[in-house]
Amino acid sequence: MALRSALFAYRGESSPRTDLILAVVALAGFFVIWYLISAFEIVPQRFLPTPIDVVAALWTMLTVNNFIEDIWISVARVWGAFALSVVFAVPIGIWMSSYRIVGTLIEPVVDFIRYLPVPALVPLLIIWFGIGEASKIAVLFMGTFFQLVLLVADDAKRVPKEFIEIGYTLGGKPRNITKDIVFRSMMPNLVDNLRITLGWCWTWIIVAEIVAANSGIGHAIWSMRRFLKTPEVMAGILTIGIIGLVTDQLIRVAHRRYFRYL
Repeated sequence: MALRSALFAYRGESSPRTDLILAVVALAGFFVIWYLISAFEIVPQRFLPTPIDVVAALWTMLTVNNFIEDIWISVARVWGAFALSVVFAVPIGIWMSSYRIVGTLIEPVVDFIRYLPVPALVPLLIIWFGIGEASKIAVLFMGTFFQLVLLVADDAKRVPKEFIEIGYTLGGKPRNITKDIVFRSMMPNLVDNLRITLGWCWTWIIVAEIVAANSGIGHAIWSMRRFLKTPEVMAGILTIGIIGLVTDQLIRVAHRRYFRYL
């Protein structure tokens, strides 16, 4: 009864075990509904194959078509571009929140570029970087960096002013205050925002790999589309979903472990 009250209470709390059980039930329910819609031909199986057909197609792709290599290539592209975004976005975001002149100069440019649709920039990025790996990394970087830098700046601004005043009172210099107070205080929110932007990075991998690519999950999906192989297309999409879900949960576990005081 207490558990039921907690689950339905406004901002109620539950145990990790309960959350896990509910998540498994929700996923199972999703696949059951999908199976019923497909099995009873509410949507023709040509357009929506059953989950069993999709899993069978994924197995064939992994064991026959060397799809695992495409997966590793996409993972490397996403993590490479994401790491590049983090390296630039974290210090720039902190400087934007720490020094008014930096924020005043950079924020309008960032705001302008982040509203530009990334697919519209693909032809320009190919002209600049060619059809190799650089253009694909650039697409992922453009889709991630400009969102992340504003989130980082916002996290740094949320650090209570009293913390910074205490740092000055104790004789700290701006560099020490940034490193030992601001960065440490914003870490929980920063990790959360990194988790979210990593998910955005995965959404752009399809755009990056359908243009002038001969490898990767996006390329595999786009190739299967030409032959109307819907199970294989959905198997590629399912792969991205599984990788995203596993990565997200691992970061959540690490967040709970390292920030137990929250």
